[in-house]
Order: sequence, then structure tokens, then C-alpha cells
Amino acid sequence: MSLILVPGETTLAQLEQIFRNDETAMLTPSARNRIDQSAERLAAAAAGPDPVYGVNTGFGKLANRRIAPEDVETLQRNLVLSHCAGVGDPLDPAVTRLVMALKLISLGRGVSGVRYSVVEQLERMLAQDVLPIIPAQGSVGASGDLAPLAHMAAVMMGAGEALCRGDRMPAKNALAAAGLKPLAFAAKEGLGLINGTQVSTALALKGLFDAWRAMKAALVTGAMSTDAAMGSAAPFRPEIHEVRGHRGQIDAAAFLREVLHGSEIRESHRVDDERVQDPYCIRCQPQVMGACIDLLRHAGHTLETEANAATDNPLVFEDVIVSGGNFHAEPVAFAADQIALAIAEIGSIAQRRIALMVDPTLSYGLPAFLTPEPGLNSGFMIAEVTSAALMSENKQRANPCSTDSTPTSCNQEDHVSMACHGARRLGFMNENLFRIVGIELLTAAQGVEMRAPAKTSTALQRVIAKVREKVHSLSADRFMANDLAAAAHLVEADDLPVEQTMSMT
Repeated sequence: MSLILVPGETTLAQLEQIFRNDETAMLTPSARNRIDQSAERLAAAAAGPDPVYGVNTGFGKLANRRIAPEDVETLQRNLVLSHCAGVGDPLDPAVTRLVMALKLISLGRGVSGVRYSVVEQLERMLAQDVLPIIPAQGSVGASGDLAPLAHMAAVMMGAGEALCRGDRMPAKNALAAAGLKPLAFAAKEGLGLINGTQVSTALALKGLFDAWRAMKAALVTGAMSTDAAMGSAAPFRPEIHEVRGHRGQIDAAAFLREVLHGSEIRESHRVDDERVQDPYCIRCQPQVMGACIDLLRHAGHTLETEANAATDNPLVFEDVIVSGGNFHAEPVAFAADQIALAIAEIGSIAQRRIALMVDPTLSYGLPAFLTPEPGLNSGFMIAEVTSAALMSENKQRANPCSTDSTPTSCNQEDHVSMACHGARRLGFMNENLFRIVGIELLTAAQGVEMRAPAKTSTALQRVIAKVREKVHSLSADRFMANDLAAAAHLVEADDLPVEQTMSMT
């Protein structure tokens, strides 16, 4: 059964459902009346004597060229084909599916001037698992994601390539295999499809969804490292965070308190522990992770708004067809930069805890590199180095993309957002973060086990048991890459058995 999309009301949870679960989607039937009325107004304008951008004129710098009525259909086809200039690897099918759903929502606002048959073509393609091959590179995030969206639109009219139920083939063959026919675009329909921020937004949403998963796992591994290092839970007391007032910080501290509750390790050093304070990577987890949570929530609000927006141009209102700039993806670019900062910082503080765990001068009695026989064995020595490499790579990638701009299209499009590749880099950053947090999962589990006979909390014992289903304790050196991959997968798959009620909104 298809997920019903209500333009203006679609939630992050619904969008993640489409992304995670290969859900098909369709517009609420109540959107049709607005779409039909908008198409009628557009058709009347196309038949009239006045120039209307993109309807009976050229595009961009060629907007002053009038197009004859008999050439309007050719104009739209030429527009789509000429803009199919994307390069690089194709988008992941899950992202492409999300792009198509976002375009449905945008068209469903009823101000794009397209016929309902355009909506139906997208819906049927989703229902039949016909997914355009969309090259990932080529958008500067203004005037819309022109090149990548053109590759989507081309498949709708039978050009380009697509996946049909997982098999790559020419678009015309994919449509035929699904029982669909190529669609000839009427006035403004090609423009309405390629103008918009849906590719940038879909990539940013993927980055948000994955970063939220990594953040949740990092709270778990941070709690485990706290116990493994015999850190104090006093800095997680609620009154500390309530007097500061930041929601994310309060939520992070509450989770850390809850997941550590009942730890025998914690009780074993409440008395006669000569240490006064723990390093910041232990003590300041609520402040750092909380700030990251707040950033992700803020970005989520922006992206949810953008997902429900009409972002093509011109827009068809009841009394006027007007050319504006909703295609400029600056809000998405800023959101992507915020997500990148959060990803970098989650990885940074997790990496410092890994470094603490393998250092006998900081780990309060644990052996060097968490191996029972240091010297003969190197233990987690190079796993920690790998985490440092990934952390530094993410810090470099976290530099803002939104502050970059370059003029395009003969200076007509003279300020652009760079949202698309700003959002696309989040995929690489999250892969690194999954691995960093996965490494901490292993070092923290090893450290907790070395505190036996004292036990960690019941909640964290369940996590360690889950880890040990995939990765055995490190008693002697062995080939490590498979262990790191398995731990990263537990993080990426959201497979740690700890209940978390924190909302992304």
C-alpha cells in the first residue's frame, strides 16, 4: 500500500519511511483540484499573447526569445534533454525514490502548472519500481537541481536510463516493462520538473537520517566508555543541565543517566577514587552531544519545511504567473552544513574516548591498547589510528559549502548555493562516523569486560551481548578489518538493543 503524501503536511518520519523501507508514495486525492486549476491557468497563459517565462520563452539567458505556440512541446523536450548533463556515479535508488516523492509533494502544492498526468507518471513509476538513473554530480543548487532532475524527467518521457525492478536498461524499455508509456510534456512541464531543490533535499535528508542513527549509537558507546574508564556519572545529574536549558543537552544527559543506571562498575569506585574530574570527552558528553542533537533537529525542521515546498519557477497563482527564486537552495545548503558540523563533532568526541581507552595513563587501570598481553600484542593500537584518520577526514569535509558560490549561465545565475554537493558529502561523512562509533563500540565493550567481576548496567550488558554475537573479545591479535566492519554495520543498521525515545523533531 502506498504512503499518502499531503503537501504541506508530510513529516520527517514519513520521508524516512520512504527512504528506509522502499515505500511507494502517491499524492492525496485532495491535491488534484489545485493541480488541475493551476494547469488550466497555465494553458490559458500559454495560448495568450503575453510572454511568460519558460512557457513561451527560452530559458535563463535566453528568456528574451519568444517561442511559437506550435513549438512549445518541442521546447520542453529540448529543455529536458539539453539539461541531462549530469556526471558521476548514480544516486542510490533509495535517494532517487525520495527525490521522486519530494517532487510529487512540490507539484501537489498546485502552483506548478503541470497536468495531473505528470503526477500520475511519477506515481506509477514509483509503484512499478521504475527509478531513473540520476548522476550525482552537476548541480550548483540554484535554478534548482537542473542536471540531476533533468535525468529524472527524461525517463518520464522515455529518454535516458532507469532501473526497472533492479535491472538497468534504457528508459523506454523500463517504461514498457512496467506497462507505462512515455509522456510528452506540455507547456512548462519540463521546466516544472527540472526546476526545484528535490535532489539537494533528498541527499540532505539521507544525511540527517543517518547522522541521527549515528548520534543515538554514540550516546550508547559514550556511556559504555564512561563505565569502562570508571568515569563519574555525576556530570549527568539533571540539575546541571536544567540550569543551562538547552533541550538537546537535557535529553542527552537523561539518556546517559538512564542507560548507566544500576551499573556495578559505577558503584565500585564511588568511594576512595583519587580522581576529581574526568576528561572532557567523558564529562562533557551532554554538552557536546546535546549541541549536536539541537543542530540536527534544527536542520530537520528546515528540511521538513523544504520537503513540503513548491520550489520550481515560475509559479502559477490564482491571479498571476510570477517568476521568483524558490529554486535557490540556500536553506538546504545551510542545513547540510549544520549536519556536517554535527557529524564531525560526534566523531571527534567519540574518537577522543577511543584514544582514552587505549592509553593506560588515562584509562584508570586498563592495559595498554586493551590487550591482555601488551607488547606481544598490539590490540586496538591501529584501530585507534584508523578512528583518528576518519575523524580528521570528517573535520576537513565539515568546512562549509554554503559560503562558496560561482556565477553560471552567462552571469544570469550569479549566486548559487552549492547545496547539492554540500548534502552529498554527508553520505561519505556518515560512513566515516559509523566506523568511528563502531570502533568505540568495540573498545568500550572490551574495556567493560576487563572490569570483571564488576558488571555494567543491564542495558549496556545487552548491548555488549549483541556485539559479541558479531565480534568476539580480543584476547590476542587477529585480522581486524572484519571486526571493524561488523561493528560499523551494527551502528548503521540501528541494531543496538537500547530503547531511545528522543525525537528528531
